[in-house]
Amino acid sequence: MNLTKILTFVLFGISIYLGYYLYSGVQKTVDDRKMIEKKEAAVIEKLKLIREAEKAFQEVNGRYTSNWDSLLDFVKHGQVAIVERREELIQKEYGGEDVIVHIDTLGFTAAKERIFKQTFNVTAADNGTFMGYKVKVGDRAVKNQRGYALKVGDKTTEPPFIENGFISSLTPLNVGDKVNKGQILMTIWDYKFNPNVDLERIAYKPGTDTKFDIFVGKVDRGGIMVDVIEVKDPSPDSPFRSEANEAKNRKPLRFGSRTDVSTSGNWES
Repeated sequence: MNLTKILTFVLFGISIYLGYYLYSGVQKTVDDRKMIEKKEAAVIEKLKLIREAEKAFQEVNGRYTSNWDSLLDFVKHGQVAIVERREELIQKEYGGEDVIVHIDTLGFTAAKERIFKQTFNVTAADNGTFMGYKVKVGDRAVKNQRGYALKVGDKTTEPPFIENGFISSLTPLNVGDKVNKGQILMTIWDYKFNPNVDLERIAYKPGTDTKFDIFVGKVDRGGIMVDVIEVKDPSPDSPFRSEANEAKNRKPLRFGSRTDVSTSGNWES
């Protein structure tokens, strides 16, 4: 074997090695990025849960709490009032009107129900004649599934659901009844968070024994002391997230603020 062939084989082997080295390096970077994104998604979901729990706690107790045991007990055993807000217009004798706001307590619901579930109404898409429901109470509604039939003029339409959820109530209507646009036809609920989450670990960053940092305090706003809260990840998974980073969306994942009246998450901006 002459020198040219030997060099050809050597260079070929080197090129294969370098190609594999570069590929494995790029692939590792991609895999690491995907892992970080997965971990951060879990952190964001936990921060959202804590935020909903704190907002419900504040609604009931008039303050936030930095005590994880108190928050856990509230989520597991607390009650939240169901209120209805309505306005009454009173005409003044010399023109104009006063608005009186009435807030009625209709009952109570478990804090866990309030935190984990969301409820929304399905309303009539237009003025028309009701032609019947396509679902019944207890059914699972799926986005784009047909929920009811409505005759508008000579045309019958079947508006689709725009959200997933479970049918909790249907407005009593008969085929042939007239309905108005915006009239509530049914109520749907769905989970905002995984109902099987381990509540005992609510204070901990997912997959770790590290607790989230939590700050609760008050700030002066025009002579009125208002509540503030901040909860953040004390050990970011991304090497680019640091407290000193000037870019807001590259700081440790958090919601709320120590100085502003806000519960927004920095992943939302």
